[in-house]
Amino acid sequence: MFDHLKPQAQDSILALIQMFRDDPRPGKIDLGVGVYKDASGLTPVMRAVKAAERQLWETERSKTYTGLAGEPAFHAAMADLILGGSVPVDRIAAVATPGGTGAIRQALELISLASPGATIWLPDPTWPNHPSIIAYLGLPMRTYRYFDAETCGVDFDGLIADLAQVRPGDVVLVHGCCHNPTGANPNPVEWAALADLLAAKGAVPLVDLAYQGFGEGLDADAAATRLIAARCPEVLIAASCSKNFGIYRERTGILLALGSPAQRATVQGSLAWLNRQNYSFPPDHGARLVTMILQDADLRADWQAELDEIRRSMLGLRTALAQELRRITGSDRFGFIAQHRGMFSRLGLTPAQVETLRRDHAIYMVGDSRINIAGLNAATVPLLAQAIAATEA
Repeated sequence: MFDHLKPQAQDSILALIQMFRDDPRPGKIDLGVGVYKDASGLTPVMRAVKAAERQLWETERSKTYTGLAGEPAFHAAMADLILGGSVPVDRIAAVATPGGTGAIRQALELISLASPGATIWLPDPTWPNHPSIIAYLGLPMRTYRYFDAETCGVDFDGLIADLAQVRPGDVVLVHGCCHNPTGANPNPVEWAALADLLAAKGAVPLVDLAYQGFGEGLDADAAATRLIAARCPEVLIAASCSKNFGIYRERTGILLALGSPAQRATVQGSLAWLNRQNYSFPPDHGARLVTMILQDADLRADWQAELDEIRRSMLGLRTALAQELRRITGSDRFGFIAQHRGMFSRLGLTPAQVETLRRDHAIYMVGDSRINIAGLNAATVPLLAQAIAATEA
């Protein structure tokens, strides 16, 4: 059997991580891996998570299975965090998943079960795992214009023109905030126009909400998702707790499926059935910590305060990098960095320039020039700016 296996293409980001580890040069800078890091290069355990873990250690009496769909309390807490009461609860079916990636996979499995002929529309560019999973499942797929390489902003006219071709029942994937890999996001007026278009076309939005709280704040980052949920009769929302709770290795995510109250029981049963076919019972430790934090006023306040510190830190790094590039180059060509939101920005460098930064300056970023802003600190911002200027000279 194994003789028939073919080597799989290596994940480009994982390959970049290994190259960074193998590089012996002191002062090397890793801007590739997509995790938050503090100024010391550590991905810390958040204070509220530590406190919740201590409480859980003292009070937990069993490690038996949770339900197939996860715990209802987790569903309710996350639905409130994401939707904020923007839709009636009797529209919401939910299932806990192994991380945001698990939520995306289960959303696609649900689409395959309910409407296998539906085309899934993806922004160009998008997170590489999106097209990879869709292709593996054999679902129809198309792209729509999203990023304007000249302005490093959203190509909204191109987006609207492309999505005008969407058919009723097609699925349109959107990043709810903090677009990965570009960092460029529609403004509120554009989000409203997009929601109106999706509703008018009879499309099913699939919202990937991986970075709530990393952009403008928890409610502001959920505003587009809430708008879409209120205007469209059927919506899928895949959310991750990895980033905003800092629990990457706990693999904590959720899929929300919004339909009519009459559809809810069938949708909920289908989600639980799909879990059973895949991994049966979802992991619970991270979900339980999230639930405890969101339900406890003191833990929640401390979590939100630390999350806001993280958000402001990334905004400060964005501003510092844009200002340093302006000072060195004498132009505002990189001013968009300060306008982007979330962990990532696409700098608009060529693959050759990205390779030069790695070879000559020990600065590692993805080949499309996506950088993780959180991989920087006050000392490395000027080093990156100088290296970029030298590479472009």
